[in-house]
Amino acid sequence: MRWVHMVAVVPGRLPLLGHTLSLLRKPLPFLTSLPAHGEVVQIFLGPLPVYMVTSPELALRLLAIDADKYDKGIVFDKMRPLFGDGLATSNGAFNQRQRRMVLPAFARGRVAAYAESTISCLAQDLADSWTEGQQVALDARMQDLVLTIAGRTLFAADLGAEVLAEIQRSIPIMLENVLVRAFSPRLVEKLPIPGNRRFDQAAARLRAVIPEAIITARTQGGDHGDLLSVFLAARDEDTGEAMTDEQIQDEVVTILTTGAETTSVALAWFFHEIAVNPEIERRFHAELDEVLEGHPVTFEDLPKLEYTQRIVNEILRRTPPIILMRRAREDVELGGVRIPAGSEVAVSQHTLHQDPRWFTDPARFDPDRWTPERMAALPKGAYIPFGAGARFCPGHFLAQTEIAMVAATIGARWRLVPVPGKRVYPKVKATMQPNQLPMTVHSR
Repeated sequence: MRWVHMVAVVPGRLPLLGHTLSLLRKPLPFLTSLPAHGEVVQIFLGPLPVYMVTSPELALRLLAIDADKYDKGIVFDKMRPLFGDGLATSNGAFNQRQRRMVLPAFARGRVAAYAESTISCLAQDLADSWTEGQQVALDARMQDLVLTIAGRTLFAADLGAEVLAEIQRSIPIMLENVLVRAFSPRLVEKLPIPGNRRFDQAAARLRAVIPEAIITARTQGGDHGDLLSVFLAARDEDTGEAMTDEQIQDEVVTILTTGAETTSVALAWFFHEIAVNPEIERRFHAELDEVLEGHPVTFEDLPKLEYTQRIVNEILRRTPPIILMRRAREDVELGGVRIPAGSEVAVSQHTLHQDPRWFTDPARFDPDRWTPERMAALPKGAYIPFGAGARFCPGHFLAQTEIAMVAATIGARWRLVPVPGKRVYPKVKATMQPNQLPMTVHSR
């Protein structure tokens, strides 16, 4: 194979800053533009070169087929003070060991239990709290709900009251500042500017309260039906060793920070998109009426809610985390390009999910993209909201279950109508949050 040594540098690079301003100011148009410059292109985060792959085939090679040739990249390095050595940031054999020990917490039976004992009840409580004609800030309400679900799923109610309060206080602050932290040159992240101070203080508070809950749970023993119980009981299959309290804390913070963001943003956009697409909303409500017949949604109902699941898939296509980064452990080849060991390599889910080669009219919200026939025609690697390969997000099934169950619980009872005159658009942080989402509650 003849390797290409010259890689196209994406236009718009600035001295010292590289493409950082484009990524921070207009990230979505910038990322959507990348395929026009090649299957492998180069961008710069400050002075740091990053190879970006823009095709499903190369995304799959990077994340799955050749995954053992890469470690996590610089963005994950910058998040290590928050995540420690959780699954999002750890590498190699340690990452594989932790993944084996964490996965049982997300097994189907466990997710079913969380759905019935926690997700359904809290979603119903929220729906019960609303009144006809009430205006709600739906983005904030979904974030509050998802963080409460995350806290209750991780910690049994009698263990985690203080932790839950700190989760609701600190996680939104960290999410607000995470993108600037991730993409800024190292000099900027060390400056005592307000965003950095708020991020560091929130991370420190969160990491200070979690050990108390871990120690209490370890002392009490037994299975409280939460994720923490699974982590405490997990044993390495080779050595029989348990996770240390520090390792458990790292996994808890990782789950809270990464999982809650994806799920709450997806739920907020779910109700916005069906509200501005009346035929989709009509089909959604008709399916709920037919399947549920007036009873509360259960875990067993979810496979029957086929159209609802299509809406979830389309939401996840439209609002994924925007970038996954890796670092080459050795010299590698991608798309005929030689990439030296130590280089940063990345793929943008947004780039792939908005590519008209794989998704016709990608700006249009179309749940019917996810019929079995159309899904079968998608190339592998074109749709990766939870990553791919050995580092595929272990909580993906829980997240999808939560989105569908909350949406069905609220949708069975209420229509949420946009407030006239309020423009809604994506505000990119760790994912694509709505800038605002006031909606009015109406009985169905």
